[in-house]
Amino acid sequence: MDKSVFKRLKNAGLLSDQAPDLGFVGTGSYALNKIISGDYNKGIPIGMITQFHGEASSGKTVFATHILKEAQSKDYYSVMVDSENAYNPEFAAHLGIDPENLIYAAPETLEDAFQIIEDAIIAIRETDKETPIVVAYDSIAVSPSKAEYEAENYEGHNMVGAIRAKTTGSCLRKINPLMRKHKVALVIINQMRAKVGGHIPQDTMAAGGRSLEYYLGVNLKCVSGTKKTHQIKNERKQTIGIRGVIRNTKNKCSLPFRECDFELLYDEGLDPYAGVLKQMVDDGHVELNGAWYTVVETGKKFQSKDFVDLMQPPVDAGVVPLANFLEQ
Repeated sequence: MDKSVFKRLKNAGLLSDQAPDLGFVGTGSYALNKIISGDYNKGIPIGMITQFHGEASSGKTVFATHILKEAQSKDYYSVMVDSENAYNPEFAAHLGIDPENLIYAAPETLEDAFQIIEDAIIAIRETDKETPIVVAYDSIAVSPSKAEYEAENYEGHNMVGAIRAKTTGSCLRKINPLMRKHKVALVIINQMRAKVGGHIPQDTMAAGGRSLEYYLGVNLKCVSGTKKTHQIKNERKQTIGIRGVIRNTKNKCSLPFRECDFELLYDEGLDPYAGVLKQMVDDGHVELNGAWYTVVETGKKFQSKDFVDLMQPPVDAGVVPLANFLEQ
């Protein structure tokens, strides 16, 4: 190919010159890292938009907090856009967030939220061209459009949802090109609503319409709740956390339609090892026979209650010692 042709082209080049990936940010769950990126030690992709959606109390904000924590551990820029006005600084600090290094904003409208995200990216890139930026937007479901916010009364109409969806599409068209260009990982938290009107109510995302789904690089559904089967209790029968499943319904950086278990303790955050053993069985590293597991590579046998102890040495710098475990 005669490469002189590129002299006449603007913003074009060869595909081979593009970086295959811009890096990843851990989620705080090794099993979730695996179903997103195909690697236990990676996580959400930089340069794309990742969505966590689900019902109330399903762990969405905690996942976003762990991602911001992992970003800070790598000295990346971290930004929290809190439309819910409910982000607890004490709880965030307890989970490992450094509040002195977290950029925080509480916008009033959907348009303001995306404008803050764009302004933060541009401001950072004026002085730092390379360090990745991780932004969490919690949540797009509660952000009203300017038309809703500036209305004189609280009476809604049939076009409110359509206006918000149209506004979201317009904002995403503007913000999406900045993701890869400026090495940004945008995490959007969304909620679920019951779609009524048919014979059987169906779940639907609360905001974004179809446009948000098209722009997502990774789409994750958190399935949990307040049922007893989802609750983690201590020896005094007090609820201290929840367990659930995350389903990957769209994935542009690895295989889609995978799922993993997670466990979340209210005073500690995510259990990094929850779901890992099941994932290792699915990957063929470990075989299950009754109550006993066998490491395929070494023949070592163990039970699930001993798994975390066998994963020694302890996790260091966010790396799960999977290789050490398999070689024991």
